[in-house]
Amino acid sequence: MDLLLAAASGPPVGALTLLAILAAGGYLVAAAVWPFTAHRRCNGTGKLRSPGGRAWRTCRGCKGTGRKLRSGRRAYETLRSRR
Repeated sequence: MDLLLAAASGPPVGALTLLAILAAGGYLVAAAVWPFTAHRRCNGTGKLRSPGGRAWRTCRGCKGTGRKLRSGRRAYETLRSRR
């Protein structure tokens, strides 16, 4: 009988929902404080080796800045511009 009650109660949905809300809130705060992250292709340096391997060239993805706007900050800016 106890086994049936344990199976019927299921996972703690309220606790999981609260955890998801806290994680999303933490990400939004981080995106507001640190809106940029290192660009993946150039590892934040802004430059890449040329195909021949002798010279350096500017990363086209970040235009040489080495930074990329976080997706959370991009969503925030999109919502803000639609007002």
